[in-house]
Amino acid sequence: MKFSRRRLLHLAAGAATLPALSRIARGEAYPERPVRILVGFQGGTASDIIARLTGQWLSERLGQQFVVENRPGAAGNNAAEAVVRAVPDGYTLLTVAAVHSISATLYENLNFSFARDIAPVASIIRTPLVMEVNPSFGVTTVPEFIAYAKVNPGKINMASPGIGTIQHTAGELFQMMTGTKMVHVPYRGAPPALMDLIGGRVQVMFDVTVSSIEYIKTGKLRPLAVTTTMRVEALPQVPVIADFVPGYEASGWIGIGAPKNTPSAIVEKLNREVNSALADPNFKARLAETGGQIFANSPAEFGKFITEEIDKWGKVIQAANIKPE
Repeated sequence: MKFSRRRLLHLAAGAATLPALSRIARGEAYPERPVRILVGFQGGTASDIIARLTGQWLSERLGQQFVVENRPGAAGNNAAEAVVRAVPDGYTLLTVAAVHSISATLYENLNFSFARDIAPVASIIRTPLVMEVNPSFGVTTVPEFIAYAKVNPGKINMASPGIGTIQHTAGELFQMMTGTKMVHVPYRGAPPALMDLIGGRVQVMFDVTVSSIEYIKTGKLRPLAVTTTMRVEALPQVPVIADFVPGYEASGWIGIGAPKNTPSAIVEKLNREVNSALADPNFKARLAETGGQIFANSPAEFGKFITEEIDKWGKVIQAANIKPE
């Protein structure tokens, strides 16, 4: 059978549009079955709480269950690797967090590249940290703390939930920018670190507000400053570190990622739905209870932010010569 030139051109044009139409159709139909959201940490952590709030919203909006699955271990890398190896069809997602941008440099022998192998989908929340001390420790401001630390190098114990956590690297960044030297005391999680800080066995901690705010309100801990560039609504009287250390900033953050090569139509659909949650008053109120700040971006903007975070914390890790446990 012979075709006219016009007919051949028409068929070729139609064939060229098929991949695009197929991608659009997949995006419109998605999801057609339950979706897993992997969390690299235990239940009750900030990543777990945010994943469950977001999963509930997506389930209600998209008509399929978004099921949270906890896979703790290796500073979140176990869950990340599982997502990297999953089929890129939008049915396996990852709760991404600041620790992943730190691990990208800290762990030299990972079987994947976080920046290359995880597609950014949607940012959700940024979590301020608060620089806090035991009330018996004789300083009440950041300048007083810096002055004391410089006169007493290596005599201040700085607690953290573990090597390579955002709490740890925030403290290392503070030391780098102030020329101070403290002794890092890593714990297995925030609760035991906070108990030792309250008990006076360590002197300072850079902790996420959600973990420490009740201890601050009851006077068991003294806040010196928050680590974000703006004051925190939950602690309005507490200044920011950058008031005394220009350029200082550190925060936790949480979002959603997917395996690379996940269809763009699916990524964009998920981003749109997450951003609609971040604009919803009830959802925003629930996030506010965690002490975090709304953090809405496009996938491209979130990807640029992650790249900047990897570069920032990579420099801190190398300068402080931090090694994994």
